[in-house]
Amino acid sequence: MQREGFDAGIPVFCVGNYHVGGAGKTPTVLALAKVLRDLDETPVVLSRGYGGKLRGPIKVDPARHVAADVGDEPLMLARWLAVVVARDRIAGVALARSQGASVILMDDGFQNPAIAKDAALIVIDGDRGLGNGCVFPAGPLRAPLPPQLARTDALIVIGDGTAARTVAAAIAALGRPVLSAHLKADAASVVSLGGKRVLAFAGIGDPARFFRTLRASGIEVVAERAFADHHPFSKGEIETLIAEAKRDALTAVTTEKDVARLSSGEGLPSWARDIVPFAVTLVFEDAAQLRKLVAGYLFKARQRKFSA
Repeated sequence: MQREGFDAGIPVFCVGNYHVGGAGKTPTVLALAKVLRDLDETPVVLSRGYGGKLRGPIKVDPARHVAADVGDEPLMLARWLAVVVARDRIAGVALARSQGASVILMDDGFQNPAIAKDAALIVIDGDRGLGNGCVFPAGPLRAPLPPQLARTDALIVIGDGTAARTVAAAIAALGRPVLSAHLKADAASVVSLGGKRVLAFAGIGDPARFFRTLRASGIEVVAERAFADHHPFSKGEIETLIAEAKRDALTAVTTEKDVARLSSGEGLPSWARDIVPFAVTLVFEDAAQLRKLVAGYLFKARQRKFSA
């Protein structure tokens, strides 16, 4: 983490977390991309493509690629903006720039020093926090916490829980901003499930958060099925879940990320079409603060690159 990284020549924003497993990076990347576009920037996402077999560099094409090629998160993000997958992040930068990127938005890679970062925005779940605070495999941390805190430019706390208060206080003591956000259910998703009883399943970093979001949106969750993060669902597993839902007069519901792992270029296969995807977006409590922060990072990054 202390190594000096490659200068991409354009601003690089990294969305990461301190620990293994999910914390809300993907919806954060989408929220930041929207802010950047509102500032007349052209963001391109750079991802390692976890779970995909293609080493890249390659631009993700939702009509041609599946999650087994490029990973579920890049495939999901590519529905909204340009995404480059590359195990060699420096080669990924070159491809992103060739796609007209004015800003690179790194999805993960906070602990990887290959690319110099102009802003590291770290996501933490307010309910989960950092567990026992130990480094993997003794705990969930990817690296000791002090050097991670030192390299954090802003902390984004998702949800109303109190488990992240100690970390938030440490970041605030360093004079760096702490932003609050929450996941908001897509209105159309809520309407589509109105009055229905559901069987909810998810193979993400924190399935319980998905189940809580459903209930907070007024959805009656009768049954829950949690799988490991990035779980590669088989046809048999999905057919079993759908059969269980039908037996109990339930609707099978899952996350957009899980749907991405099931989809082909033509959408869900016939054996999975009874599954309803539930969409969420990340909403910041102070959107003006986020916009000001992003604009400030852009200005400082270009000032540094120009003076260099």
